[in-house]
Amino acid sequence: MDNTPLQRITISPEICHGKPCIRGLRYPVEFLLELLSSGMTHAEILADYEDLEEADILAVLLFAARLSQIKRVYTLAS
Repeated sequence: MDNTPLQRITISPEICHGKPCIRGLRYPVEFLLELLSSGMTHAEILADYEDLEEADILAVLLFAARLSQIKRVYTLAS
């Protein structure tokens, strides 16, 4: 397996309804972003979720940064 950070983000219809997750685990990217935005430190997250690694948190941040680089957002009719 290549060691690029984004390869830690997996998407599978069978896991968390297809939401981007960490390494096929049931930790959606959005969940980790919420923990970080609540003020939790990397060390606190890693202590609470022992199957996560520092590289997972960095991959989540890179994933979010890449999503923010989207050029256009279209409004869908409701």
